[in-house]
Amino acid sequence: MPSVSPWIILFIAGICEIGWAVGLKYTEGFTRLWPTIGTVVSMIVSIVLLGLALRSLPMGTAYAVWTGIGILGTAVLGIMLFNDSADPIRLACIGLIVAGIAGLKLTTA
Repeated sequence: MPSVSPWIILFIAGICEIGWAVGLKYTEGFTRLWPTIGTVVSMIVSIVLLGLALRSLPMGTAYAVWTGIGILGTAVLGIMLFNDSADPIRLACIGLIVAGIAGLKLTTA
C-alpha cells in the first residue's frame, strides 16, 4: 500500500485548523457542548497530522503552509459565514498568503 504524501497530510491538517478556528466562534466561549467537542477534536487532529507531516517536510515550511491554509480558509469562511469585510485590499492580502503557500510548496521537495 503506497504511503500518503506528507503534503496531503499537511493539507488535511490545515483543513482541520480551519475547522477549529471557525469552531471557536460557534462554541460561544466554550459554553456550547457539541461545538466545543468538535472544536477540540479538530484541534487534536490538526496537531497530530502536522506532527506526521513534519516527519518528512522541513519544519519552517510545514508550519508556514499549515498556518497559511488555516488563515486562508478562516478568512474566506469569515467572509461567507460572518460577514467579515471583503474589501479589495483585504482580498489582495489573502491572495498574497495563497502566493506564499504556493511558493513554499514549489520550492520544497
